[in-house]
Amino acid sequence: MKTKPIIRIALAGIILLVTFQVETLYSIPAFARKYQISCQVCHTPVMPRLKAFGDDFAGDGFRMTEYEAPRYFIETGDENLSLFRELPLAFRFDGHVTANFNNEGSADFAAPFILKILSGGELSPKLSYYMYFLLSEYGEIAGLEDAFLFYRDLFGSGINITMGQFAVSDPLFKGELRFTIENYKIYGVSPGTSTINLKYDKGIVLDRGFETGTTLVLELVNGNGIGEAGEGYLFDKDKYKNLMVRVAQDIGDNASIGFFGYTGKELLRSEPGTFTSTARMYGPDLVLDFNERLSIGLQYLWRTDSDVFINPEEPRLENVMTQGGFAEVIYSPRGDKSRWYLTGLFNYVESDVDILDYTAATLHAGYLLRRNVRLVSEYTHTFTGNSYGKLSAGFSSAF
Repeated sequence: MKTKPIIRIALAGIILLVTFQVETLYSIPAFARKYQISCQVCHTPVMPRLKAFGDDFAGDGFRMTEYEAPRYFIETGDENLSLFRELPLAFRFDGHVTANFNNEGSADFAAPFILKILSGGELSPKLSYYMYFLLSEYGEIAGLEDAFLFYRDLFGSGINITMGQFAVSDPLFKGELRFTIENYKIYGVSPGTSTINLKYDKGIVLDRGFETGTTLVLELVNGNGIGEAGEGYLFDKDKYKNLMVRVAQDIGDNASIGFFGYTGKELLRSEPGTFTSTARMYGPDLVLDFNERLSIGLQYLWRTDSDVFINPEEPRLENVMTQGGFAEVIYSPRGDKSRWYLTGLFNYVESDVDILDYTAATLHAGYLLRRNVRLVSEYTHTFTGNSYGKLSAGFSSAF
């Protein structure tokens, strides 16, 4: 295994913090329409970043527990029937122009880059749902990504349960709702033919918060993503289920520290036969938030795969090590009253499988034309292989 010091990511993170964040959750304008309030009540300075109030709103199943939504359900005379008076729908529409993508020296118009339809809300005092359909992602119909039911305070235990389709990394950092075009690379890493990563999967989540500021999350997932069902309408490619556990602790009003562990198995098929590979991941995360003006997110993880095939015809690699993480900073000079913000993101991945190595730094700036429409610009410099930079500019909107 290569042994470059882990201090590289720490130093890069410190540099970003000094010069220029990430706290995201599900957010759609349908909630603002439902309660007839501004998006600013939950978000600062712009969607998708959340205030503490927005965190509580999502944790309560997308409901304001002390505020009755006007004309939300049709009166049918049946207290066990929940029919929306108006179906809560919202859209997100993003587009941009990119120059020098993949170091090719050319410009590209990418609008729409993302077009999605979203819906969510409460079905009963404890049951809620959330989903979105990607009408267009990178020019293709991508289908459903997030789609789940959420039930809070199961049997009065304080345990919330989520079942459906979601990103495995959601309890850590929600990459789907980041500000930058550049993604959190470490979450999508899968050595060779492995299908295990921290992106979208199907399964169940249990979570519980405690008065001490401690949060415990348990996920049980298929471990092979969200592709099409196979024979017998089965989505899982093998008999194994994978487990992730995370513990987080609030430290005062401005910090939260967490640690997660993931373990799972998968069947890998090759020319000699079929092998069962074991994948394990673990690592810490840290969030700092200073009065909604400066927010900092740090993530690092280590991964071990017992068996890896680069392709089925080649000999397998054993005990493959992969590590990496990211540092993200968001600066909003006036908190939720800011019309502009800056974001810095540093990505780092190092693996025994050289093709996975990746190091890049991103600077992103946004300006609000409206609370739900912003102009964005972004520059990413990639240091791995042939070092190059790419520049993007465009818009992000939700309505």
